[in-house]
Amino acid sequence: MSTLDLTRCTAVQLAELLGTRTVSAREVAQAHLDRIAAVDGDIHAFLHVDAAGALAAADAVDADRAADRPLGPLAGVPLALKDVLTMRDVPTTCGSRILEGWRPPYDATVTRRLREAGIVILGKTNMDEFAMGSSTEHSAYGPTRNPWALDRIPGGSGGGSAAALAAFEAPLAIGTDTGGSIRQPAAVTGTVGVKPTYGAVSRYGLVALASSLDQAGPCARTVLDTAMLHQVIAGHDPMDSTSLTDPVPDVVAAAKSGDISGVRIGLVRELGGEGYQAGVQERFAEAVAVLERLGADVVEVSCPSFEHALAAYYLILPSEASSNLAKFDGIRYGLRVGDDGRRSVEEVMSLTREAGFGAEVKRRIMLGTYALSSGYYDAYYGSAQKVRTLIQRDFTAAFAQADVLISPTAPTTAFRLGEKLDDPLAMYLNDVATIPVNLAGNAAMSLPIGLAAEDGLPVGLQVIAPAMADDRLYRVGAALEQALYDRWGGLLIEEVPAR
Repeated sequence: MSTLDLTRCTAVQLAELLGTRTVSAREVAQAHLDRIAAVDGDIHAFLHVDAAGALAAADAVDADRAADRPLGPLAGVPLALKDVLTMRDVPTTCGSRILEGWRPPYDATVTRRLREAGIVILGKTNMDEFAMGSSTEHSAYGPTRNPWALDRIPGGSGGGSAAALAAFEAPLAIGTDTGGSIRQPAAVTGTVGVKPTYGAVSRYGLVALASSLDQAGPCARTVLDTAMLHQVIAGHDPMDSTSLTDPVPDVVAAAKSGDISGVRIGLVRELGGEGYQAGVQERFAEAVAVLERLGADVVEVSCPSFEHALAAYYLILPSEASSNLAKFDGIRYGLRVGDDGRRSVEEVMSLTREAGFGAEVKRRIMLGTYALSSGYYDAYYGSAQKVRTLIQRDFTAAFAQADVLISPTAPTTAFRLGEKLDDPLAMYLNDVATIPVNLAGNAAMSLPIGLAAEDGLPVGLQVIAPAMADDRLYRVGAALEQALYDRWGGLLIEEVPAR
C-alpha cells in the first residue's frame, strides 16, 4: 500500500490493516512522518515531531503483535498531541516562550493512557499561547495555517491538532477545550472534535488555563474514529480531584448505531441569526432538514441567559488564568531572564514574565487580576458566577424538552490570518456558540456539514448533550455524518485542495 493511501485512511481502517498484519505499525508511522516532512513546512501544525519516539513506539506494537500479546483496538495508529499536555522528556511549551525547552519529568494521564493503548504519538501540535486564542496566531512560535486555504486560520486554540488532521498528517489528535478550542478548529477545518463532559477525561498533566473550564478531548476525521479515541482517554483518575467516578458511556456503540428516529433535537434560538455568515446558516438549515428526514423530532428551544455567556466567560477565564499562571515565575523551571547575580528575585520574575508572556496572555492576566481584586470581586467575578448558574439552569430547562441541542459551531468560516489580531472583541466572538457549554460542564461535538457558498470553506454543526450523556453526541453525529456521506459520495475532508 502506498504512503499516500496510508495517510488517507481513517483510524478504524488503519486499525483493521494493522490487525490483519497487512501493514506494520512502523510502516504506518513512517508514512505519516513522511507526510509531515512533506507538508508541514507550509501548515506548521507541529511544534515538535518526535520521530524517534514514534518509531520506537510503533516497533513495540509490532513486537507485541508478533508475540500475540493483547493489544488495544487503536494500537499502532498515529496521533498528534496538543502541546498543553505533558509528555515525559518531550518539549512541552504551551505555545509560550516562558516554557521554551521544558521537558516534563512525567506524562499527563491522557498521554499515559494513549501510550498504554499502543497509540503512536507523532509529536506535539501548535496552539495559541496557554490556549488563549481562537486562531492559533497567538503562538509564540508562529501561526498554523488552514490546509483548506493557507491564508486562513485553522481555529484556536487547538489549531495545530485540527490542521494536522485536515492535512492528513495524523488520523487522530488530542485537543483541549476551555471555551471552544476543540470544536471551533474542527468546524473551520472540516474535522470532528468533541469536548467531553467536564471531569470525564483527566486533567492531570494538562497545563491549566481555567481549571473550572478546561477539558481534554478527542479529535479525528470521522465520528467513529473520534469515539474510539474518546473511549481510550476517558474514565476516572484519582490523580485529578475533579475527575468523575461515573462509568464512561459506550460512545463507540452509539457511533455505530445510526438510528436517530424519535430523538428530540432542540434548535437553540439564541445561537444563530444576526452575526452568523449566510453560508453558515444555509448549511446549518440543510443539516437540520437532513436530521428531520432521518426521523428526529426538531423543536426550537430558548436559552435567554446565553446572551450574557461571553461576558461572564471573559471574567471567569481571566480570573482563573491569573491565578494558574502565577506559577510561571522564571525561578523554578522554564525561561529565566536577567539572573545576573545582581538583581532581586522580584526583578528576575518581572523581566522573565515580560519577555516570556505574549500580549494576549498579559491582557487576560491583567483582566483577571483586576476582576479578583479587593472591591471588585463581587461586582465582576461574583456576578459572572451568577450568570454561569443562570446558563446552567437554561440548559436544564432545554434538556427537559430535547435529548440534544444543536447550533452552528462557529458564526463564520475560517477568516484570514491577521484579520482580527488587532480586535480582541471580534476574535472573542468566534466562540459565542461554544462558550455556554464550558460554563455548564456539558458535552459537545462539532462535525462538518458542508462548504459555505461564499468561500468554499468548511462549516461545522455543534451537538450538545447533558453531562455524562456523551453517547448522544455520537449517535446523532454519526447518523448525520452517514447521511451527508451518502449525499457527497465520500467524506467532506477529501475535498481539501491537494498540496
